[in-house]
Amino acid sequence: MKNLPAFKTLLSQPKRVVITTHFKPDADALGSSLGLAGFLRKMNHQVSVITPSDYPDFLAWMPGNESVIALLKDDPKPEQKAAELIKNAELIFCLDFSNLGRINSLGEMIKKSGAVKILIDHHLEPEVFADFEQWNIASASTAGLIYELIDELGLRDLIDKEIATCLYSGLMTDTGGFRHNNTRHQEFLIASELVSRGAEPHNIAQHIYDTNSLERLRLIGYVLSNKLVVLPEYNTAYMTLSQDELKQHGAQTGDTEGLVNYGLSIKGVKMSVLMYDRKEEIKLSFRSLGDFSVNELARKHFEGGGHRNASGGSSKLSLEETLKKFLSVLPEYKSQLI
Repeated sequence: MKNLPAFKTLLSQPKRVVITTHFKPDADALGSSLGLAGFLRKMNHQVSVITPSDYPDFLAWMPGNESVIALLKDDPKPEQKAAELIKNAELIFCLDFSNLGRINSLGEMIKKSGAVKILIDHHLEPEVFADFEQWNIASASTAGLIYELIDELGLRDLIDKEIATCLYSGLMTDTGGFRHNNTRHQEFLIASELVSRGAEPHNIAQHIYDTNSLERLRLIGYVLSNKLVVLPEYNTAYMTLSQDELKQHGAQTGDTEGLVNYGLSIKGVKMSVLMYDRKEEIKLSFRSLGDFSVNELARKHFEGGGHRNASGGSSKLSLEETLKKFLSVLPEYKSQLI
């Protein structure tokens, strides 16, 4: 981190701290938030973790989860509490997102806040709004950046089993179980250190990967049997899910997590896309192999972005119109996909 001495001074006295992360948090978003919260509490800071939405049940086991304030569409009380905490905060940490628009109503609250803002993130092209940044697109996870920041502060000994567990969860999932091409030598060093401090890889993997509802497994089976389309001329696979289909399968928050990766596992496929109806908008998840940048495609056509090989996007069109738009832009990228 630039200006590390100033940041150390900032943390040297107890402060009122808010930590927030992106809409529909994944394991890296929540794990890095809870890991950082545990660390800051050990430094005697008063810490609140706020998420702009709910998140999957398979993440609710993480240490510290019980204290998270999650904003819910049908309940104004959490948002009122969040507004009060942000108004009174002295430090605000923004984790695993690069643009304040990713956190909905929290973005405007944070923009107006007079608190010192710290961005910790690994996505491309971050918005300039923070006073301090721990930002590195080469890092596989925000959880890994949290670990590196703690190490830079010379406070690695404060990492206990609970903190290590949260950070390992984020590191494991954002590397795809250490399978993705973002997995560097550094990721294994961090993982090793977290395990030495109490993280249990088998238990964490069991909680995140092997704790499925029957409904989620049936949804996966339905998508693979009925909704997976392969376009050989573009080396592309795509899947769509309507609101009715999600309701029919009892889909809950997080049940579509990882679905897009099945398309990418097909031999010869270089890009996989999942589109599903969130009522207020169509959500798109993009994955790619090699040099093809889904980040560029998502930014240009679907108001999104993220990483070169893993990005998200959205559309205010209907599901059918969004699919039509996606198919219409594919010829633009044919030479890169074949």
